Amino acid sequence: MSKSQPKPAVVDPANPATPRPSLLTMVMESFGLSRAMAITLLGVTGLLLVGSVFFFIHSAPPGTITITSGPEGSIFYTNACKYAEFLKKEGVKLKILPSRGSLDNLRRLADPKVKVDVGFVQGGITNENDSELVSLGSVSYQPLLVFYRGTNVDTLAGLAGHRLAIGPPGSGTRALVKTLLAANGIAPGGSTPLLDWDATMAAQGLLAGTVDAVFLMGEDASSAVIRQLMQTPDIHLLNFPQAEAYTRRFTYLSVLKLPRGGIDFGRNLPPQDVYLIGPTVELVARPSLHPALSDLLLKAAQEVHGNASLLQHKGEFPAPLAHDIPLSEDAARFYKSGSGFFYSHLPFWVASLTSRILVVFVPVIVILIPILRSIPHLYRWRNQSRIYRWYRALLVLERELIRETDPARRQTLLQRLDGIEAEVSKLKVPAFLADQFYGLRGHISLVRELAGGGDEPPDV
Repeated sequence: MSKSQPKPAVVDPANPATPRPSLLTMVMESFGLSRAMAITLLGVTGLLLVGSVFFFIHSAPPGTITITSGPEGSIFYTNACKYAEFLKKEGVKLKILPSRGSLDNLRRLADPKVKVDVGFVQGGITNENDSELVSLGSVSYQPLLVFYRGTNVDTLAGLAGHRLAIGPPGSGTRALVKTLLAANGIAPGGSTPLLDWDATMAAQGLLAGTVDAVFLMGEDASSAVIRQLMQTPDIHLLNFPQAEAYTRRFTYLSVLKLPRGGIDFGRNLPPQDVYLIGPTVELVARPSLHPALSDLLLKAAQEVHGNASLLQHKGEFPAPLAHDIPLSEDAARFYKSGSGFFYSHLPFWVASLTSRILVVFVPVIVILIPILRSIPHLYRWRNQSRIYRWYRALLVLERELIRETDPARRQTLLQRLDGIEAEVSKLKVPAFLADQFYGLRGHISLVRELAGGGDEPPDV
């Protein structure tokens, strides 16, 4: 009586105690890859995912930006505060960095060591370091206001020999005034004293009689100071009868008309139309400014500067007007087609998140889906072709065995069959082709049985 053979242990795949294959093993079995190739595939995939997440995170617009404005109390500073209120509603903090004026703002923007992102700059003021900056367009006119005491003066040349407060160093006012005075034959160091006083000090000096004329612009003067001088008897606002000629020579200047009674209807201030000259104010930024923040700043500019005033029509600003600093591509797009769909219909941060998802992950998905779908087919074709190659060899060998009657030749053919079996056993195929792999091995055994059955008749 023969001993019964012990039954082989059955491994239950559903048994929690059964070790689960690792991710590396699953990739190796699913795609028929070697260990090194599977590790490489997982590494590249991991790097791609990490890179996508890194780009997604770092492509987000910063939550805080800095604007360099003008002296505290100036129109530049007041407008910067209005920008800050608008951006705060969108979840972005705007830090305001006071300055002495346009030249100071320009130097800060051109200096990478200074942490500023954007600033107000008077048009027509440039230097050799501005080539890397970009303009978001013009946001307003900035008239040059010349207040003086004494007899009627109708040209800048008529101020020769008088004490003139032309603005502090670093201000665009001082730079523009020196250019205009030079065109009228008045230069520093001559018979005309040029005082580098700020707007408040200059206004006080004019009221006290210690200076004869002051040059003021919105970048360094407040509306209160300008209104005070407009309403003070014996202080006059210079009318520019040569305004058109100035704009022909200095193309960044515009002719501006202050209408009669525009300041005060009851007191009829000014008592007649006054023609002024002045550049536009540009919103200048570093090229690294995030496109979404560029759009947001221009929307703030529309809110702050878009209404009608004494010197401009409604909707005239912001405008794609740039002088020596080129208009940025983001600003040009905004002026042409406005902000994107998401930024027009969703809160800023929701729109930013949605647009970044579309920009980062949708293209990756669009590219990866067909690639991932084709990988199984490619691997199936690759591994099936290897199996089919041995099937072809096995079919040829089987036909030769059927026709061959010489025992020596048949032995040689059987050795070839052993070689086929040995090579097939070395194949590494994915798990989804296991049925074909084991089918090939079974057919090899079948051919061997047929070959052996040809030598002797089967037992009866």
